[in-house]
Amino acid sequence: MERYQIVNPATGETVREYPTATDAELRDALERADAAQREWAARPPADRAAVLHRVADLYEERTEELAAIITREMGKPVKQAAGEIGTVVSIYRYYADHGEEFLREEELDVASGGRAVIRKEAVGTLIGIMPWNFPYYQVARFAAPNLMLGNGILLKHAPQCPESALAMERLFQDAGLPKGAYTNVFATNDQVADLIADDRIQGVSLTGSERAGAAVAEIAGRNLKKVVLELGGSDPYLILGVSDLGRVVKNTVRGRMANAGQACNAAKRIIALDEHYDAFAEQYTEAIRAIIPGDPTDPDTFMGPLSSEKAVQTLDEQVRDAVDKGATVLAGGKRIDRPGAWYEPTVLAGITPEMRAYQEELFGPVALLFRVDSEDEAVDFANNSPYGLSASVQSDDPEQAERVAQRLQTGMVYVGGPAVSAAELPFGGVKRSGFGRELGRFGMEEFANHKLVRVAR
Repeated sequence: MERYQIVNPATGETVREYPTATDAELRDALERADAAQREWAARPPADRAAVLHRVADLYEERTEELAAIITREMGKPVKQAAGEIGTVVSIYRYYADHGEEFLREEELDVASGGRAVIRKEAVGTLIGIMPWNFPYYQVARFAAPNLMLGNGILLKHAPQCPESALAMERLFQDAGLPKGAYTNVFATNDQVADLIADDRIQGVSLTGSERAGAAVAEIAGRNLKKVVLELGGSDPYLILGVSDLGRVVKNTVRGRMANAGQACNAAKRIIALDEHYDAFAEQYTEAIRAIIPGDPTDPDTFMGPLSSEKAVQTLDEQVRDAVDKGATVLAGGKRIDRPGAWYEPTVLAGITPEMRAYQEELFGPVALLFRVDSEDEAVDFANNSPYGLSASVQSDDPEQAERVAQRLQTGMVYVGGPAVSAAELPFGGVKRSGFGRELGRFGMEEFANHKLVRVAR
């Protein structure tokens, strides 16, 4: 059974435990959610937009309080935590500002005469299953467009994020959402399976591991429920042609090591042409060695602990497997000997197919360097992964960058820098990184009823 508890990863101290919901409590939550969703969907889009604007205002007003919560729960440095909340504010404002436009009827050209339109309507109450690495942002990606559309939300957060989960539920209530239209549930996996099977639930969105995504997709498919999955990634960063190597080094350090490397779309595999490899590896390794993990409550700290002891153990096993099979450690390579979930910023080279790191996602501050001889080899190597979330291309030649971007088998490609997220940019992957899109206009398309209304002539 899942335990909802706060274990401060900077110290290893258990701060507080929360009880899981009883079956009766979940039945009550679902009944309230079903009723509240109908009330919410009946409101004019302008009214829903006004509530989302208030949600954004409250996130902004409570930034310091909310940032401190996730620093305590999952170890995010407080400056990055505040930055996450800033992104969340922009997402709610984006859908509040553009939601009515996205919901406008679409007139169809009817060859047989008469008139036909497509109306985008809410489908009902949805379940969101969210991870710990971006406790507010991941929820905003799912909740903002769906609330604007008129859907209701049952939110099952990661077991290590109970305080932030409750803080968000309280914020939505304070913003004026009907009680029950957004409800946090401390549910077990078995209880979530039962919720998905309930006829009042119309869809599921999960951000998490490949294993969790496969399990939820199986349950959803068995119950004929729409599902959106944003899963893992082993994202490549291709260095093909550069004149300003210092800028590239800075971008790749940030792209890999922010949030202690705990991001699905972090630059995990750095693939450099032979002509750039040695100079890049030297400067990059020097920059990684200069990162000193520290107190996440200090505004000057760039890297804090990993999220949990389990996260450290998994990462350490992957690194030791690579080293035991011949990988070269250029920086770091081991856990830090202090209470809490600490790991050294690490750079590995010489990764070969028999190592776990070659195909598995490394969810932590470990960068993998690869040397290639040509553009074709770089693309082939980048695509040789079960994942396909995002990729970055660094080239001073715009034609080369465009050519390579077209060949990469990913849901997103970023040219000239690491992966970024913005409210207007659709987010999602292909292959084992999942399916469906969040954010942008596409974020309101996944769980919408595109209702055809045909009027005969």
